[in-house]
Amino acid sequence: MKQHVLILCTGNSARSQIAEGLLRALAGDLFEVFSAGSKPSVVNPLAIAAMDQRGVDIRAQRSKHLNEYLAQPFDYVITVCDNAAESCPLFPGPARRIHWSFPDPAAAAGTPDEQLAAFRQVRDDIGPSSGPGSPRRRPDTVKGPGCSPPHPSGAPAPS
Repeated sequence: MKQHVLILCTGNSARSQIAEGLLRALAGDLFEVFSAGSKPSVVNPLAIAAMDQRGVDIRAQRSKHLNEYLAQPFDYVITVCDNAAESCPLFPGPARRIHWSFPDPAAAAGTPDEQLAAFRQVRDDIGPSSGPGSPRRRPDTVKGPGCSPPHPSGAPAPS
């Protein structure tokens, strides 16, 4: 049985969308992955472009409000921005909360190439550095403060 993972960020437009796509590509056979935000907007086209460069298509993903999931039990709730970590609601069930802090690539200034580079950097910090199956930062190798991340085997990672 797949474990359920919810990835939260304020706008659900970049970091959480990237993390959702990467976790699905890396361990979709083990996890049912969702993402949402407290102030959803649209999936940022630069997030889509950065993921395309890794061979992961997130065009079908949409920005969703976390209220869509409040009644749903999750095994893991992962926040990828500090604001979401501070305002994350309680979810029913055994949800283990994990916080991974990443800078907001949508806040990057500069030329379009420099902005895309910010999205690529966050993508690479979250996940594979050379395509699906070649993780640089996987759920089983990353720990947030006081948290054990989900392990691809389905069991919690050792603390």
